[in-house]
Amino acid sequence: MRKSKTHKLKHFNKIGKIFITLTLEKIKLCYKLILFQNISKKILFFEFFFILLFAQNIFANKHQDSKIAILAGGCFWCMEADFEKIPGIKDVISGYTGGTIVNPTYDNYAEYGHIEAVKIIYNPSSISLDKLLEIFWLNIDPLDKDGQFCDRGNEYSSAIFYLSNDQKIIAEKSKNFLRKIGIFDKPIQTKILKAGIFFLAEKYHQDYYKKNPLKYKFYRFKCGRDKRLNDLWGENYEKYLKHRKKVLYKKNYNHELKKKLSTIQFNVTQNDNTEPPFKNKYWNNNKKGIYVDIVSGEPLFSSIDKYKSGTGWPSFKKPIDGANIINKEDKSWFYNRIELRSEYADSHLGHLFEDGPMPTGLRYCINSAALRFIPKKNLVYEGYYAYSYLFKD
Repeated sequence: MRKSKTHKLKHFNKIGKIFITLTLEKIKLCYKLILFQNISKKILFFEFFFILLFAQNIFANKHQDSKIAILAGGCFWCMEADFEKIPGIKDVISGYTGGTIVNPTYDNYAEYGHIEAVKIIYNPSSISLDKLLEIFWLNIDPLDKDGQFCDRGNEYSSAIFYLSNDQKIIAEKSKNFLRKIGIFDKPIQTKILKAGIFFLAEKYHQDYYKKNPLKYKFYRFKCGRDKRLNDLWGENYEKYLKHRKKVLYKKNYNHELKKKLSTIQFNVTQNDNTEPPFKNKYWNNNKKGIYVDIVSGEPLFSSIDKYKSGTGWPSFKKPIDGANIINKEDKSWFYNRIELRSEYADSHLGHLFEDGPMPTGLRYCINSAALRFIPKKNLVYEGYYAYSYLFKD
């Protein structure tokens, strides 16, 4: 029976993927083997050449528009597990870098100065390096200079390896921000180093948390990684977010806002106007995500707390965790109401009423024109990684 074109394509696709993993030395060896075979050399050579080109094409397509970051944060099993769940990250590979020996192994990498690290292949249109580094800080102990958690020694130390001058600038800026906000009483020990050759760790180390879930969970628990992260970032995380907000959530001058906002958005947020009911953008929006201030971007509400009030305006049971919404007395309609304003931009948002559903009994009645909706899938890319936990199904 003749094999179909589809079958042949799948066959060559598999072969191509195999050749992607070959080093230059192995390819040369394959070529030498071809030359010494007692069969048609020309046919084999052209088949080999075709497969190699096909493999290169697969590799190029697979990582088109991708970028690479190399980070060290102790055990690469844990780093791989922490980063592979982040949207926008295509692959995380465990390996060794920073030492003096070529092709190190698990038995000798530490002896020759290598550090356990991960190579992160990510889509810059989905997640930025700055955001990757924010996630990095929250998953390591930046105060430990002699290792990470229960793993001791230079081979387990934390580091950011930069591949370009731009990456170096971003890394230094991120580290300086963490230092300047003063949430820790000890110096930041994480090093920023120029990237050298990244050597892949052995196959059994790749995706270890998937292949050996019970052993991995036991190791992580016994190592005290999550306990230390909670001790380190529990209370400090709120301080970190607060400082990030001061940097991120700034209000423009009025003449700039008039260019940035539509007429209704400007009048609502700056002149305390109210938009028409049922004729606004989000009154019946049912998608999962968060709502932020249209002016500053500060997080305000979550779709989880949104409900149908029948009023024609977006209504919420409560603000999102960490939101600081200012309550202000409003007598503009000849009776007392509670006006809602954002903390950083001082935008007029809407009003608070006591006719909402239990358990709060409150209704945060908000103008769509004061909001921008961030879909669940865009939280990381837009810089709202801290709220992705809300939508873990």
